[in-house]
Amino acid sequence: MNDPTSLALSTGIADLLAHPETAPAATTVEGTRQHLALGPIGIALLHIERAARSLGPWQRAHDWLAAAAHRPFTSGADSHPFYGAPALAHVLACAAEGLPGAYKRDLDLLDRQVLADVRVRLDAAYRRIDAGQLPKLAEFDAIRGLAGFGRYLLRRDPEGPVLRSVLDYCVRLVEPLTHDGDVLPGWWTLTGPSGRRNDRFPGGHGNTGMAHGIGSVLALLALSACRGATVNGHHEAMRAILSWLDRWERNTPQGRTWPYWVTRDELRTGRLTPTVPRRPSWCYGAAGLARAQQLTALALGDPSRRAAAEDALLDALTDPAQLRATTDAGLCHGFAGLAHLAARTAADATPETATQLRAALPALLSTLLPPDAGPEEASSALVNGPAGPGLLDGAAGIALGALAASSTTPPHTSWDAFLLIA
Repeated sequence: MNDPTSLALSTGIADLLAHPETAPAATTVEGTRQHLALGPIGIALLHIERAARSLGPWQRAHDWLAAAAHRPFTSGADSHPFYGAPALAHVLACAAEGLPGAYKRDLDLLDRQVLADVRVRLDAAYRRIDAGQLPKLAEFDAIRGLAGFGRYLLRRDPEGPVLRSVLDYCVRLVEPLTHDGDVLPGWWTLTGPSGRRNDRFPGGHGNTGMAHGIGSVLALLALSACRGATVNGHHEAMRAILSWLDRWERNTPQGRTWPYWVTRDELRTGRLTPTVPRRPSWCYGAAGLARAQQLTALALGDPSRRAAAEDALLDALTDPAQLRATTDAGLCHGFAGLAHLAARTAADATPETATQLRAALPALLSTLLPPDAGPEEASSALVNGPAGPGLLDGAAGIALGALAASSTTPPHTSWDAFLLIA
């Protein structure tokens, strides 16, 4: 499919964010400068992908990177894949894909820093495992943890020992632990989904999501296996995570879904608390987990699971109840993310299902335009709206999602690697 309206929306947003000096002030304040999700490096990612597609000038990307890098970036314990030096490394690596040799000196320096930071995190994680303690979400998740770091290493150093160590850690993470008499999956955390103690989760929870849960670890293991990077126990770990998801899946007339998380009481009773339909987003729910399972099925050579995962996504994208629960346009938990997931999944789907997934795209993309608004008006509303111009929830991410879903051409850079869906 080629959707000129979505392309026009992406172009309109990019033009409004052409230069830091003319963009909304929130994009360049110090509090967002190092944030991939909120700040100028995320907006640079939009211009990098567009320039790599010959849809815009490289100078825009350079200007946004310059706006971000006027002061040193945070590294070490206070940084993570969405903040500081590792986030900047992801963006510069995308630029180097479109402009081979660009930012080489800076990227080499950042790569060394990322490797050093990952080694420190791995040492701490293994000490925790050896002590029989449960992890924090930030130890392993996509946003702040080793799954996110592992995806970066899979791009930059796929045969290196540090990536192998991350994959070994993921295998260890899946091994069960006993706590207060309960046998728990090794990724169980004693906090709530926010990462903080929460009275609603007195025994903690097992998080299934792509942003903060075991979905990201499954996706990393699958992506690595598809690229030939495996370790001892790799396939067994993927199957163990799949078994957990199978245990808690819901089969409804509208399709298969998975809970955002499992509580201690639910674990003990084996029964999920009834809930209303929830949004099938990237961060939590059926859409992101369906993609992770499709990738895993491809890695394992399992056509039945592949078909089931693709059908689950198709059901989520066409179920009115789930779509009504989706209330915003962003990449993380909105319609741009659903459209991008549909396009990525279709590229690896069976021909029949690929056709059905692509047929769902026009309806998803139409939600990015307010009623009776054209691309120009919609672009302004999104850039200046409550979600702001940033990458994860805001206009830059919507522009990237619309661009990726507007044609059958895959992204020209690995801009979406931070989502662990490709």
